[in-house]
Amino acid sequence: MTSTARASARPRIILSETDAQRLSALAMQKEASAPEAAGLLLDEIERAQVRPDHLVPADVVGMNATVEFVDETHGRSRLVQLVYPAEADISAGRVSVLTPIGAGLIGLTAGQSILWPDRDGHKRTLKVLRVERAAA
Repeated sequence: MTSTARASARPRIILSETDAQRLSALAMQKEASAPEAAGLLLDEIERAQVRPDHLVPADVVGMNATVEFVDETHGRSRLVQLVYPAEADISAGRVSVLTPIGAGLIGLTAGQSILWPDRDGHKRTLKVLRVERAAA
């Protein structure tokens, strides 16, 4: 089975209770101004397995985590930190959770792939290579 075929079904994702609460509030706040991004994020929160913060494995992409992933369309890996919109700065490698890539990465575990739309609506396979969680 190809990585694209494996990624076509959305993989199981995990969110901490804190991230789930904060991201739900953020997405609902942004529904009017950024409906597509807010919708993608709300869909991911809805299907996530929400766990107490201390029971989330270290290799799960959460807020403020540093993530190395590969966009299999281009084969290039990127190292980014997943942040809230006010902290985003693409030149510094800080990607907002309200971007297609940010919403696609949240909750994934190292080794997982997801088939996810980019800003232009094209589907891309994103594969998480490694995750470094911020210290609590």
